Amino acid sequence: MPDAHAEIQIDGIQMVRLLGPQDRLLTRLEREYPDVTVAVRGNQVTLDGDAEQVEQSERLVRELVDLVANGADLGQSEVGEGARLIREDSPKTLADVAGDAILTTGRKSIRAKTEGQRAYVDAIGEHTIVFGIGPAGTGKTYLAMAKAVQALQRREVQRIILTRPAVEAGERLGFLPGTLTDKIDPYLRPLYDALNEMMDPELVPKLLATGVVEVAPLAYMRGRTLNDAFVVLDEAQNTTPEQMKMFLTRLGFGSRMVVTGDITQIDLPEGTSGLQVASRVLGGIDDIHFSQLTSADVVRHTLVGRIVDAYTAHEARVMAQEGGTREQRREHLQRKGRR
Repeated sequence: MPDAHAEIQIDGIQMVRLLGPQDRLLTRLEREYPDVTVAVRGNQVTLDGDAEQVEQSERLVRELVDLVANGADLGQSEVGEGARLIREDSPKTLADVAGDAILTTGRKSIRAKTEGQRAYVDAIGEHTIVFGIGPAGTGKTYLAMAKAVQALQRREVQRIILTRPAVEAGERLGFLPGTLTDKIDPYLRPLYDALNEMMDPELVPKLLATGVVEVAPLAYMRGRTLNDAFVVLDEAQNTTPEQMKMFLTRLGFGSRMVVTGDITQIDLPEGTSGLQVASRVLGGIDDIHFSQLTSADVVRHTLVGRIVDAYTAHEARVMAQEGGTREQRREHLQRKGRR
């Protein structure tokens, strides 16, 4: 016999959104609480099993329903984050973590999905320069761009500037057809894709043509002063220390900057990453904030977080076995490759 039983009545439309495609959210709920049997009949969810897990899973389902009722788009990450908050007996709810939507586009709302993301989004609103550092899938660039579009819509800035160091493109420009713009454009495509998702796709070309929105390689920033702009530097781990200094000193009046990167994915052919140097040099300066995101903030497929953790553990073992810092290991490999 089960230790406990709970029943939750849910509106029909909300039930569809709660379960997710192919009942994926229900499957994730069962994985978080293996000692609970979850059943759905009509507009009712029943929970049977271990008393503690039934209590926790009931609380989680009710929090998820509240999010759906407020227009949030649910994914497996919300289920995992909500279960973590409840296990840790956090005073925060999923609604506290999500906060108000940053942007609402059509039927989709963009908001934070984890505590780490919430802290990152809040920091962007409170500081002039914010560094978002973390693994792939943590929403570093996506949330920064959402805040940029929000700032433009609220007329807090006059333009948005999105930039990346074109490391890979720089190595292969001579082999690609077309003009310089044609050659660089594919490397900047992820930024265009995110823009089209957050804004009216018919409006984006007009904003690009008038300069209200600019997407350009980092090299195009040299010699400029960026006033009244929201500037996002993506893939900052691939900047050199000189490029990073150049970029940060472009800051003008009325502007904000967000720098995003993953120090575990450095593609520089040699030398030290500008993002690593900035982390060491700028940590104590007022109005510059460093947000550290982790695998717990990954909002892609659930496997991504586990992949990130597995590689992190592997790299730690390699460094422990062979000695030296990661930079020393990197320099060793580069010297070996040049022989």
